[in-house]
Amino acid sequence: MTIIQAIIISIIEGITEFLPISSTAHMKFANPLIGVAETPFTDMFEVVIQFAAILSVVVIFYRKFFDFKRTTFYLKLIIATIPALIVGAILKKQIDAALNNLVFIAWVMVAGGILLLFVDKLFTRNNIDDDAKISLPKAFVIGCFQCLSIVLPGLSRSAATIIGGMQQKLTRTLAAEFSFFLAVPTMFAASVKSFWDVYKDHPEVLVKDNYTILAVGAIVSFIVALIAVKSFIAYLQKHGFKAFGVYRIILGITILILLWKGIL
Repeated sequence: MTIIQAIIISIIEGITEFLPISSTAHMKFANPLIGVAETPFTDMFEVVIQFAAILSVVVIFYRKFFDFKRTTFYLKLIIATIPALIVGAILKKQIDAALNNLVFIAWVMVAGGILLLFVDKLFTRNNIDDDAKISLPKAFVIGCFQCLSIVLPGLSRSAATIIGGMQQKLTRTLAAEFSFFLAVPTMFAASVKSFWDVYKDHPEVLVKDNYTILAVGAIVSFIVALIAVKSFIAYLQKHGFKAFGVYRIILGITILILLWKGIL
């Protein structure tokens, strides 16, 4: 992976991380188009720049995130993270196989897009607009929804957790905010695990040039995500999910055609 390729992938990640269109799918689709091979380093790179993008949430919502008087807020995040840690550990081989199957990811993109076309109509009586009203059981259920994005690459972690939040009667805005907060411990754990796996099994890729690429990618992803997350919340409050559903369907079908034609 070159610096230019890393910047391109990081821009894609920063834009798509908080949108319900699956940043993982976009990176997996973009890699072969720009000549990035699937290697242990690129797999780790994708996870780490996701975490870098998610750190933008800590900056934007720092007053909420670092309000240490709200201990139950942190407890809710921990409880919501537990299902993903368990599922990720138990189904690691199956998840890795799915991540390398572009046909599967493209079909999940289409199916997720169809779901998003109807989400706004499915949840019309949501009235929980304060995270203090999110109970521990509700946080756990939202965490279980997050697991769907782990076993179904291309579904979108953001989409799964936002829908989970709305299913638990959270407003669209609060569901999105809680989804962003939940991403911090989840992707921190994923980044540590990914780095450890590379360190243990492929230490040869941890050279100075790759550290530079990783640092550049993380910085670019973080900066782009700062802009994207604010724009997404503003759009979501006014318009909902339908446009994202249409986009997912179009992109998924396009990727399937490219795969069928042998272009990807």
